[in-house]
Amino acid sequence: MFHSNTELLIDYWRERKGLDRAPARARINPADFASLLPQIFILGRLRPGQYGFRLVGGLVDDLHGGHLGATDPLRLWAPAYRASLQLALDAVCRQPEPLVIAAEGRTRAGKTLGLEITLAPLTGPKGDIDRLLGLYQPTTPAVALMGQAIETLVIRNITAAGSAGAAFPRLKLAAMNGRQIA
Repeated sequence: MFHSNTELLIDYWRERKGLDRAPARARINPADFASLLPQIFILGRLRPGQYGFRLVGGLVDDLHGGHLGATDPLRLWAPAYRASLQLALDAVCRQPEPLVIAAEGRTRAGKTLGLEITLAPLTGPKGDIDRLLGLYQPTTPAVALMGQAIETLVIRNITAAGSAGAAFPRLKLAAMNGRQIA
């Protein structure tokens, strides 16, 4: 079960999607979820494995202590989680459905904030996934940060929201005749 704001964005995405793979970004109207705008961000897919912020709501900027516009979104995450997140983002571009990341934001002084970070794919004019509509939803009181900026994010769980809450597949390693193959 997700936070009600997370559910609101996922339901909106599904409504706009209709029978398409993912909703066209032109069908997304921010006025339809105006109360969430400070928590909204949009990532642009620059090429496979590379993303950039296109739009960032005020709460998201504030939580990180400044403007994120020129920041590589993967750099917000602790190094141990970047590969998993990149694989999840690329998978969403191949099989479009929203992802919900249960995350924890950490300050330099060790203060923490629980978050649900939703990423919902959008198609561009050519029909390819070229944007991800995102939501930062605090799940614990932000006052716990005591005004300190989140320095790093860690992943607790990644859930594919379109699969009835199924956990997102984790990277698995396989070996054949003693050789690592995947």
